[in-house]
Amino acid sequence: MTAVAALEAGRAVPGRSRVRRLIDGYGWLLTLFTAAWAMLLLLPLFLMFVYSFFTTSGFETDYSFSLETWHTLFESGRWRIGTRTLGVAVTVTAIIFVLAFPFALWLSKGCRSNGARTLILTLLTIPFFLETTSRTVIWRAILGTEGVVNTLLGGVGIEPQAWLLYSGFAVNFGMVLLYFPSMVFPIFMSLELVDDQLVGAAEDLGASPLQILRLVILPLALPGIVAGIIFTLVPTMAEFVVPQLLGGFNVNLLGNSINSALSALKYPMAAALSAFVMAVLVILMGLLFIVLRRSRTIMNTFAEIRQ
Repeated sequence: MTAVAALEAGRAVPGRSRVRRLIDGYGWLLTLFTAAWAMLLLLPLFLMFVYSFFTTSGFETDYSFSLETWHTLFESGRWRIGTRTLGVAVTVTAIIFVLAFPFALWLSKGCRSNGARTLILTLLTIPFFLETTSRTVIWRAILGTEGVVNTLLGGVGIEPQAWLLYSGFAVNFGMVLLYFPSMVFPIFMSLELVDDQLVGAAEDLGASPLQILRLVILPLALPGIVAGIIFTLVPTMAEFVVPQLLGGFNVNLLGNSINSALSALKYPMAAALSAFVMAVLVILMGLLFIVLRRSRTIMNTFAEIRQ
C-alpha cells in the first residue's frame, strides 16, 4: 500500500511520526525564518507605499508627508497608463492561457514519451537563462521593415508591413513569447497531480471529453491555473523592456513610466505608480485564496465519492 493510500485509509505511514517530531523540534527555526522572510518581503513594499506620500523638489526628495504626488498622478492623467497597462496585461494573459492550457494538458496527459517530455520541459526552461533584453531585441531584426518577415513578404509581392514593429501588436507578441513558460509550468505541475483514475471513472460513467474537462480536470487544476495567471499577469503589468524595444515611443505602459520617473529621480512618483501593481497583486492573492478553498472542497467531494 502506498503512502497516499495509507493516508486515505487513516493509517499511519512509516516514518511519518519521525518526520513530524523533527519538524516540531525545529519549529522555532521555521518560525524565525518565516518572520525574517516576511520582513524582507513586506518591509520594502511598505516603504515603497510610504515613499509615494513624499514629493520631489528639483532633483531632491522632500520627506514631508503630502498627497501632492497622488494628486499629480490623477490630475496629469497618468492613472490612465495604469488602466491601459492592465488592459494589455489581461489581453496578453488571456492569449497565453488559451495557448498554454491545451499545451500543458497534452504535455501532462497526452505525451507518452518521457524523453520527449523531458526535452520539451528543458526547452521551456532555456529562456530563463537568457537576459530579457537579448531575448527581445532579436525580434526587431525579424519584425522590422527590412527584417526577415517583411523580406519574405516582399518576395511574394506583398508590401512591407510597418505595423509589425513599434506597435501594440509587437508588444503583445513579445510578451506572449516571454511569459509563455511562466503560464505552462504551474498548469503542468497541477495537471500532473490529477489522478488518471478519476478521468477513467468519469469515462466509465459516460462523461464526454468536454464534461471531463469541465467537471474533473479544470476544478482540480485550478490552483495551477490561478498561479499561472498571477505569475503572468503581475510581471506583464511591470514589464518595460518589451514595450521599450518593440513598442518604441508608440506604446507607453506602466513599466515605462516607472522607469522614466526613476531616471528623472522622481522616486515618489515611481513609488505611486508601483503601488498600482502592488494593489493588483493583493487582489489576485485574495482571488487565489478563494479559488483554492473552492478547489479543496471539490477535491474532498471526489474523495468521498471514491470511498
